[in-house]
Amino acid sequence: MEVNIEKLNKLAAQVRTGGPGSVRRKKRVVHNNTGNDSRQLQAKFQSLGIRPTPGIDEVNLFKADGTIIHFDNPSVMTAQKTFVVSGTAQHKQIQELLPGILQHMGAEYLSNLTKIAAQMQGKGAVQQDSDDVPELVGNFDQTA
Repeated sequence: MEVNIEKLNKLAAQVRTGGPGSVRRKKRVVHNNTGNDSRQLQAKFQSLGIRPTPGIDEVNLFKADGTIIHFDNPSVMTAQKTFVVSGTAQHKQIQELLPGILQHMGAEYLSNLTKIAAQMQGKGAVQQDSDDVPELVGNFDQTA
């Protein structure tokens, strides 16, 4: 079977992908339903009587293991004893937020803070036993 190069080149020249007279492809539009979920959530909050609370810059949720869930510039909604906090959450250690969060802590958490500080000092200090250091023999002040 012989391949005719000229005939193949003619056929290749007839094939177009664009230009006048070619088929127009329509752009497919994909719709996201995230706004719909948000509206449904807002409607449910209104039916429960939960209203937005403006002016809150940060929210810290203290966990029992000493870590903190920190929200920076959250959206906070309240109703009676119910709080809805939404935003970007970060898990942080208490040492990272320590100077700024002392005013947010209650009396019961301050006692836990002193225990954590004592543990931190215990881990940082090097414990030396007198048994580990050998006794010096001889006088090292004299020159040989």
